[in-house]
Amino acid sequence: MTIKIAPSILSADFTRLGEAVKEAEAAGVDRVQIDIMDGRFVPNITFGPLAVRALRPLTRLTLEVHLMVTPPEDFIDAFAEAGADTLIVHQEATPHLHRAIQHIHGHGKKAGVAINPSTPASVLSEVIGSLQLVLVMTVNPGFGGQEFIAETLDKLRQLRRTFTDRGLDCELEVDGGIHRQTAPLVVEAGANVLVAGSAVFGAKGGVKNAVEELLQAARRGLDSGSVV
Repeated sequence: MTIKIAPSILSADFTRLGEAVKEAEAAGVDRVQIDIMDGRFVPNITFGPLAVRALRPLTRLTLEVHLMVTPPEDFIDAFAEAGADTLIVHQEATPHLHRAIQHIHGHGKKAGVAINPSTPASVLSEVIGSLQLVLVMTVNPGFGGQEFIAETLDKLRQLRRTFTDRGLDCELEVDGGIHRQTAPLVVEAGANVLVAGSAVFGAKGGVKNAVEELLQAARRGLDSGSVV
């Protein structure tokens, strides 16, 4: 299993987002995550499609847009047209999840679904075969810098077993409280993409060093031999 780090620009310096993305690219990552918050589904408000459009010509990285918005269907067109490569919607934000996934695929984009810490993995059983990514929130969405919720590890194990049992080619991503201490835990439980914000853009040694240290820590989870 290949482990990937997805730096979240929510923790970057907003006055130099372009430079932050270029630093992430130079660090060897394959994507950055852009957290979109609407002040309704979550309390904060962050970026709009113009931010994605501005970043698109600056990098070859995958732009992974995490839509913490309601209803997500109202936002898919704008972010897809702005240059997002992957669009992630929340299961909790729409009663028409399958339709939202089809909407994303209709733009030729990869589709992901995120679930909050209190949401069981079983709610994805009817759509999981259509997804390229499942994102397990390991904190409650809406704020950076929160503490990792350990109870989410069982959910990761359950999803990894489902992927294996059903032969699914789907990434399992985690977001929230990811740093050198928690990275091995989530990888051991089955995650292969780790979203990290403050642990990357807030690191004293710089972005490249932070990514390397996270990858080293994450690989300890693989070395444990407990990954499903």
